[in-house]
Amino acid sequence: MTQSAAPVRTRFAPSPTGYLHLGGARTALFSWAFARHHKGVFVLRIEDTDLERSTPEAVQAILDGMAWLEMTPDEGPFYQMQRMDRYREVLAELLEKGHAYHCYSSPEEVEAMRERARALGLKPRYDGTWRPEPGKTLPPVPEGRKPVIRFRNPTDGATTWNDMVKGPIRFDNSELDDLIIARPDGTPTYNFCVVVDDWDMKITHVIRGDDHVNNTPRQINILRALGATPPEYGHVPMILGPDGEKLSKRHGAVSVVEYDKDGYLPEAMINYLARLGWSHGNDELFTREQLVEWFDVRNLSKSAAQWDPKKLNWVNAHYIKQSGNDDLAARVSPRISSLGGDPGSADLPAIMGLLKDRAETLNQLAEGAMLFCAAFNGPDDELRAQHINAESLPLLRDFRQQADALAQWDASSLSAAIKQVLEQHGVKMPKLAIPLRVAVTGRTQTPAIDAVLALLGRETVLQRLSAVTE
Repeated sequence: MTQSAAPVRTRFAPSPTGYLHLGGARTALFSWAFARHHKGVFVLRIEDTDLERSTPEAVQAILDGMAWLEMTPDEGPFYQMQRMDRYREVLAELLEKGHAYHCYSSPEEVEAMRERARALGLKPRYDGTWRPEPGKTLPPVPEGRKPVIRFRNPTDGATTWNDMVKGPIRFDNSELDDLIIARPDGTPTYNFCVVVDDWDMKITHVIRGDDHVNNTPRQINILRALGATPPEYGHVPMILGPDGEKLSKRHGAVSVVEYDKDGYLPEAMINYLARLGWSHGNDELFTREQLVEWFDVRNLSKSAAQWDPKKLNWVNAHYIKQSGNDDLAARVSPRISSLGGDPGSADLPAIMGLLKDRAETLNQLAEGAMLFCAAFNGPDDELRAQHINAESLPLLRDFRQQADALAQWDASSLSAAIKQVLEQHGVKMPKLAIPLRVAVTGRTQTPAIDAVLALLGRETVLQRLSAVTE
């Protein structure tokens, strides 16, 4: 990659017509990491000129997603709707210099031009009816019809660039028709606003999805007409679902903030998104700081990445295990409350320490913590009949007696008491452990029973055992 002499400035420029989806978040991440790696500037720009589809809720969803992922912009957010005067100023400049012109062809007339081209086996396009040329007589202006403004694209030569991801790309200018840069009501179009913004904001590198490749030669030509140096472009392939199809809602292509609600850690999502189309050797797990240190656009993949929910869960489980118990307790506490539990009724950091090695999400931790934080009404009738019976009651009574006499209430002492009862009765662990679980938790499966009993506390355990043995 040829480095620009200017300080690196990247941007993420979503349209607020929906939530911040996974593909957008990954694009933002690559742009953010590139800027951070080069000690440059990361700009956030909201491209909200589509008034019919842009909503304040979508803007907020984008900002919330960026905040959750902790990709704080150095500048912005900027809003295109607040820059209309600037766009009109540049439109007037292009018209004055002959780089743009008014076109009075109706949409129906332009479609007819395209149909004629298709019939001749040519590329469907606007035929230049209103494009001024030396010696050309333009048609009479239709009465009452408001014109669009079209960019006067070069007709000879080619527009080329060395894409940071895909390598050399070339478009013959003769294949590009004259792009509409302002609508009949005077509002500028996407491709024009992007150009003016990138120019004014001194963007040096643009990393975006490869669905923008066809826009790039048009944007380069407008920038050159303005006397501006185009940024360097890198177009990353899309993300595919596990089935190889385009990522959609059925694959989990929802707002990134939904992953927060589902119990994923932002650092896990950053790690996983980075690996969707970028690599540093065989490293699968790395910190945000390592990503910034290692990030190199030459290691961006030219082929589509594949979304793998199981891999995301594996990465998230890693970060949960690495998290401190107090940190996890703070994150999980509101999730316990939303389940109807009382996070203040138990030693939540200790519970996190018990549960985190087997949890893939914060929600799983919250569900597991309900064992200690939810109201307990005893085992249901079916479990009681199945597990608390003539065979198990003598074991439970003996264990209660042993436990009551313990000088120290901890997992080690409780484990020793359990083993002593098993030896006295000559039975295997399940004969006591399962009835014990049912008696004190109402469940047949829990984490290690000695650890569970230790966390529930002496008074609670003895009380619950008395309720089923007396």
